[in-house]
Amino acid sequence: MRVRLGALLLSLALLWAGPALAGPFSDWAAVVVAGDWKGSGGGPTEAFDNARRDVSQALVRAGFEPSRIRQFSVRPERYADTRPQPSDPRRIYETLSDLAAREAEGCLFYVTSHGVPQGVVIGERILPPPVVAAMLDRACGTKPTVVVVSACFSGVFVPHLAAPNRMILTAARPDRTSFGCGEADRYPYFDECFLQSIATSSSFPALAAVVRRCVAEREKKEGASPPSEPQVYMGAEVGPVLPLLSFGRDN
Repeated sequence: MRVRLGALLLSLALLWAGPALAGPFSDWAAVVVAGDWKGSGGGPTEAFDNARRDVSQALVRAGFEPSRIRQFSVRPERYADTRPQPSDPRRIYETLSDLAAREAEGCLFYVTSHGVPQGVVIGERILPPPVVAAMLDRACGTKPTVVVVSACFSGVFVPHLAAPNRMILTAARPDRTSFGCGEADRYPYFDECFLQSIATSSSFPALAAVVRRCVAEREKKEGASPPSEPQVYMGAEVGPVLPLLSFGRDN
């Protein structure tokens, strides 16, 4: 009798523990976009696609489900290992919409590219902040959403994307460039700091603070000026919630 009772309790414990092991981001939808392939000098660079690939891997280690992450590249034919889709705004929107519709609890939108005061470069187009806001409104609605824009002048996205359910992290102020997108760079500075920080941070809000310090230190070391000053916005609804959603530590 005691053996049967012990087995029953063990079974119940395993059933109870099962869902918790999945982690808070296992049912989030995520898209990671490399928007360009040209360096700051006009020649080819792998910086954006390196960031796209490695940010996607870092998200998996942090607890995102691989099947719910989609990658996009301007030159997808070059990357058979990660099989990204073409970086087309409509395809990005439709893919995020499809992922979010599959009972997703939240959304993550990450783009790394060149930027201009009018928006972020996606292939031959400039994707302006109001269009990104409309994409997220329609695809993710009121779901908790984390938006990361790694590009020059990316602070222009904050006023347009700001909403109670969103956290926004950008690589620069609206009137500043970011650094590290040359032909020989492995990653833009911001993306490199994101990758370093997510490995040791407990949550997205904690990561944002570390990323900002990391970028400032890297720019000072390299003599990059004026400082880009990454921006952070935290919506009133996600502010109390995101610190409680802890990253996995499988890495």
